[in-house]
Amino acid sequence: MTEIRWHGRGGQGAITASRIVATAAFKHGYTGAVMIPTFGTERRGAPIFSSLKIAREKIRDLSPIETPDVVVVLDHLLLDEVDVAKGLKAGGLIVLNTPKPVTACDFGGVRLAVADVSALSVEAGLPQGRVNSGIIGVLCRAFDIVPFASVLEEIEAEFSGKKPAANVEAARLAYEHTTVGVA
Repeated sequence: MTEIRWHGRGGQGAITASRIVATAAFKHGYTGAVMIPTFGTERRGAPIFSSLKIAREKIRDLSPIETPDVVVVLDHLLLDEVDVAKGLKAGGLIVLNTPKPVTACDFGGVRLAVADVSALSVEAGLPQGRVNSGIIGVLCRAFDIVPFASVLEEIEAEFSGKKPAANVEAARLAYEHTTVGVA
């Protein structure tokens, strides 16, 4: 089983992004694709997280992820508020929306994938702060669990009537501009 924990802020679309990846994984033979949102006294801008578990067999454990294989961070400013790397498994991956290069980050030697998703999403035609499609592109570049073309189809379907082409373009730009290294 692969466990992906998503960190974002209320309104950024971490839960939607998690659901898109879960749907694409399910359609590619991962019959165990479970998205588990975690809600508290959330409000727009407050830190939130969501869990995504992907496996070839049915998943019975629906608890939030404590030891993820991958951590996806939709806002680099969360690094000052939340220990996003807490519990990350050895050899794990952090996917981070940041304008900073990999070398500016220190996570104790884990794999790190970065892109300035905020800027790339605006370039694609999305409103400022709409980063969920773009962060999926970074995840797909660094962690090839589902074919990127299939994920793009799910993004287009999810945002049908809500700028589907701009959301697909945000994911594509982020995929193309992702840098992967060790931090």
